[in-house]
Amino acid sequence: MSSSCPLCQQDGGQIVWQNTLARVVLADEPNYPGFCRVILNRHAAEMSDLSAQERHDLMNIVWAVETVQRKVLKPTKINLASLGNMVPHLHWHIIPRWHDDLHFPAPVWASAEAGRAIHAISDEQLNHLREQLEQLTP
Repeated sequence: MSSSCPLCQQDGGQIVWQNTLARVVLADEPNYPGFCRVILNRHAAEMSDLSAQERHDLMNIVWAVETVQRKVLKPTKINLASLGNMVPHLHWHIIPRWHDDLHFPAPVWASAEAGRAIHAISDEQLNHLREQLEQLTP
């Protein structure tokens, strides 16, 4: 644990599932409903800091989240990213994308396309996503 690391000090979003290795959170990203993060519970910066088994188990969680998002939200595409440039604590972004979202086909971190509205999902879809994520079996 690092006293200066925000992901060591805070959950990083609303926790919907966790085990001893990692937690899955719904990120507070209003422009991207269903945006999740898989966050390693201990402090490490890179995938190569993990054992082979930890890397395998962590990626199984990432793929389980992607599977739930695809099933529940039916996005055009899922983006996976592990950057850590701003917060060097190992975490994966699992981002549902739609052809009409603010940035598609560019990354969500690019400039927004002019004239596009925020893609919305229903409260029912969001609740169903949360319920499905709570039951992850990676």
